Amino acid sequence: MITRAVLAFALLLDRGPDSPTARDGQHDFDFAIGTWKTHLSRLMHPLTGAKTWVEYEGMTVVRRVANGRANLVELVADGPAGHFEGVSLRLYNPRSRQWSLNFSNIGAGTLSQPMIGEFKNGRGEFFDQETLDGRAIYVRFVISDITPESCRFEQAFSADGGKTWEANWIATDTRVKEGPGPTR
Repeated sequence: MITRAVLAFALLLDRGPDSPTARDGQHDFDFAIGTWKTHLSRLMHPLTGAKTWVEYEGMTVVRRVANGRANLVELVADGPAGHFEGVSLRLYNPRSRQWSLNFSNIGAGTLSQPMIGEFKNGRGEFFDQETLDGRAIYVRFVISDITPESCRFEQAFSADGGKTWEANWIATDTRVKEGPGPTR
């Protein structure tokens, strides 16, 4: 049942380039290119009723790759729960005019299920279906509050087919200003 719902949702989102509502989103992530100070909050034990969050501070670097049709994100952060390193390859699909977000926790050494989505009205929404503790869940990743100097990321899980969502990962990035460079 959940798989059919995800497939129907994916087909709804996969508008071809001839669709009158489709737009070229190839530059949607241009705002993110650069170096960012990252404050990250992570919910311990999501979808269990837990209320304990841990905080991390770190740096994120985003680079263009593949002629601007992709970008590579590197995040390194530290906090009471330890050290965290992650990478995300964001790939643009010109046919569907959507992005796939392909994340890896470097400690695990594998890529997660890609999240697929797009930006509308300055807000990016990306979805996938995963398993958590043996049960199928939906995952939503939202990019919002985008300005030239900051942006917000929120990941949430749903165990009820998307009726309700529990946030479990919230990051606020603040752009690091380029310095004047070394003096000679």
